[in-house]
Amino acid sequence: MLQTHGLGVLRQISSRRPLMAIMAVLLASFVFVGFSSPQEIKKSGAKVGSGALLTPDNCALILIDHQPFQFSCLRSHDSQTIINNIVGLAKTAKTFGVPTLLTTVLERQGGSLLKPLQEVFPDQKPIDRTFINAWEDTRVSEWARKTGKKKIVMAALWTEICLAMPVIQALGEGYEVYFVTDASGGVTLEAHEMAIQRMIQAGGVPITWVVFGAELQRDWARGETAGKIAQVNFEHGGVIGTTLQWEFQLLSTPPADKSGPKPK
Repeated sequence: MLQTHGLGVLRQISSRRPLMAIMAVLLASFVFVGFSSPQEIKKSGAKVGSGALLTPDNCALILIDHQPFQFSCLRSHDSQTIINNIVGLAKTAKTFGVPTLLTTVLERQGGSLLKPLQEVFPDQKPIDRTFINAWEDTRVSEWARKTGKKKIVMAALWTEICLAMPVIQALGEGYEVYFVTDASGGVTLEAHEMAIQRMIQAGGVPITWVVFGAELQRDWARGETAGKIAQVNFEHGGVIGTTLQWEFQLLSTPPADKSGPKPK
């Protein structure tokens, strides 16, 4: 009732003073949030609370079309950055035992899966498709269904096509889809950014590859994976990895002896 009354007031204000209408909209947004219960927020589709976070047990990962042809047209990022990030993402998933699927499109024409990525899962043969939209290939969508996970994480080349299409379709089928923006890329920066906006509007959740690892680890007291994820950051985390190595070096360096020269 409060919200309905508020909308009526806004209509009256906007017809007379546009500036006041803008201020009223801002105020109304604060009122709406303040009076919304957790149940109302949940019904609105807001992705909040601990249940919105990824864990090793609640998600699966699909890596789509990281192949030479796709890399040759990549212009939203430099290729080395995406290579580093996608391999770091894959190693993170393997560290935590997250079910991971590799897939390519027209491998004979577009080239084999990126070698460093294949080496993370050497025993897995990527599903090679003719479908541009990986989710339309029943081998991919059935794999996701059989994992039993409702949260699906995806990364792909290119963002605007081979990522956006399966993300949007999977969302429509009731999955919660997270897409890794810095392990994906488009043929232009605009194409990459517009695809991100489109997927967000559809209900997808953007994350980066380091965030994926942080959500899965969640607590540094989890010693069985803490050292392994630190190693992934050493290898692929850029400034995070170099700073972490420096910190380890400082911690392992014995304090200087300030007692002066010892008598002979």
